[in-house]
Amino acid sequence: MQIIPKVLLVNDDAASLLALESLLSEATRAQHYQLLKASSGHEALRMVLTHDFAVILLDANMPGMDGFETAEAIHSHPRSGAVPIIFITAHYGDERHRLEAYSKGAADYLFTPVIPQVLQTKVAVFVDLTRKNLELQAKTRELSLLNQDLRVQRVQDLERINRALEQEVAERKVAEQRAQALSIRDPLTNLVNRRSLIAQLEHAVAAADRHGGEFALLFLDLDRFKQINDTLGHEVGDELLRQVAARLLAAVRVSDVVARLGGDEFVVLLEGRGAGANAARVARKIEQAHTRPFEINGQRIATSTSIGIGLYPQDANSAAQLMKNADTAMYHAKQHRRGSIEFFREELNTRERERAQWVAELHAALAGRQFELLFQPRAALPDGAVAAVEALLYWRHPRHGLIAAARFLPDVADNLLLEQVCEWMLGAACAEVAAWRAASTAPAAQVAQVVMAVDLALLQIRPELAARVLAHLRGCKLPAGWLELEIPEHLLLDTRDSAAVLHKLKAAGVRLTVDDFGSAGAALAMLRDLPLDAIKIDRAFVRAIGIDRGTDMAAAIVHLGRALGLRVLAQGVHTTEQLAVLKSLGCDEYQGELLSPPLPAAAMLALLQARTTHQITSLNPHQAALSTPKKRGQSR
Repeated sequence: MQIIPKVLLVNDDAASLLALESLLSEATRAQHYQLLKASSGHEALRMVLTHDFAVILLDANMPGMDGFETAEAIHSHPRSGAVPIIFITAHYGDERHRLEAYSKGAADYLFTPVIPQVLQTKVAVFVDLTRKNLELQAKTRELSLLNQDLRVQRVQDLERINRALEQEVAERKVAEQRAQALSIRDPLTNLVNRRSLIAQLEHAVAAADRHGGEFALLFLDLDRFKQINDTLGHEVGDELLRQVAARLLAAVRVSDVVARLGGDEFVVLLEGRGAGANAARVARKIEQAHTRPFEINGQRIATSTSIGIGLYPQDANSAAQLMKNADTAMYHAKQHRRGSIEFFREELNTRERERAQWVAELHAALAGRQFELLFQPRAALPDGAVAAVEALLYWRHPRHGLIAAARFLPDVADNLLLEQVCEWMLGAACAEVAAWRAASTAPAAQVAQVVMAVDLALLQIRPELAARVLAHLRGCKLPAGWLELEIPEHLLLDTRDSAAVLHKLKAAGVRLTVDDFGSAGAALAMLRDLPLDAIKIDRAFVRAIGIDRGTDMAAAIVHLGRALGLRVLAQGVHTTEQLAVLKSLGCDEYQGELLSPPLPAAAMLALLQARTTHQITSLNPHQAALSTPKKRGQSR
């Protein structure tokens, strides 16, 4: 006779009841146990009076008689006093409820969303114990009816069964401990942690291989999180991560797995049919959820989430490979446009390998002295006299020839390498100007007064930046006034650290210019409070002069500069029409192919020595010698 234990599921919410029932459906179909349901505490009490249960899964939060009162009533009755109760609740952060549950005799306490394997294992332990106890009771009754002659043999059989049962119980306890280890959660967000995720991901791979199924993995990374954390503090950063976790849980199904890997990286595991379409839908839902600012300590914090999606088995043949490929897709989503969604494709791995090779070659270029500087003049308006020279970085590549920085640096994510390249650029620019000054034949020569501009696009404005810049000046015995640092607008958005550094540089005599102005939406207060000398109109606005209201934008920037007492420079000037408009607006200086392409150091020195007070009207004598840089050049 087959013995089928019974399990009672108590929950007042129909959807939750159905979801939990679905997690146990496979075992009930296999007749491992019979699942009965109750929608209230009173209904549960009536059922324990007429049924014997192996375990009761009880919702802690129910109207009327809540889970704690129900548990106390169940255990107060002799018939059901020993029935194990597992509380299931969404209120995982309330330790008081957990302690109250254990005081009412709870065997365990689980949080939703429930990890299926954990719930199934815990239920199976109590069901198997009940089945073995029932079998033992049946054997005991059978023994009492046997002939006295067989009693000794039956007792021996019973002892063997008891030993087997004890071994089975011990094995089940080990399995329960293993399941408990898998349920360890991230302490900050209470999401599944990396260890649990990897275990569930490997289980999903095995299930997909066994049944020919599929699933999707979403790899998420918060945009601007480090800046938010550094600017507003770690407490705000932690609260932001908790709120992000809550929005992620709201965007997925109860059966989906949401995990925090660490830092600002999250993963969502979506199992079931139609993984690709479902992943795209969930990713868009997450993307939309992050369009609303987060409210933290009275502050509205705007961020976005870049999402990479990997599908199994289409994109990988193992859990580790799928995680790596989804991470790669996320990286390319962030590179393309922050807050975007990218599905993995093998082309991304190819690009990743190419990028890694490019970075390795850059390290070799730095060690092998393959970098060099070209120099592009900047002219004053309206007379056209040389006002400054900008140092532009190029790479003399062994196979590809002369390459401008704009072609080889944007995809490099190694901040240490970028800082080393920028450090070389600063040092090389200082050394070149020192050589120019030594070669100058007259004290009043233009080279003695020319300002050298160096772009800091590769750097972050760290506290040690001022000391490093001034050390280069001292090493080359140069006055600080000849140096102008061009700082991209986006680097100035975090004024907490940058203001002190810029004040030190300004106090030493270094000139400071906001590069690509208008591209990052800097606040007027930033321009007012920082010790700036000039703003440089972003080339996109110069290119749009005469179309798409570009002239109006350029005029607005010029007027803004005037109001703040800043000089206004224009870059990327290619046509006489653009130059005429900039003159009419009162722009102070311009730079671009119309004036001159980037020049080698010797040609730039010759130009400065020959044109000490004259306007630049044509640089044709230099064009033939510079056809290669002009073709590939980083023209400003």
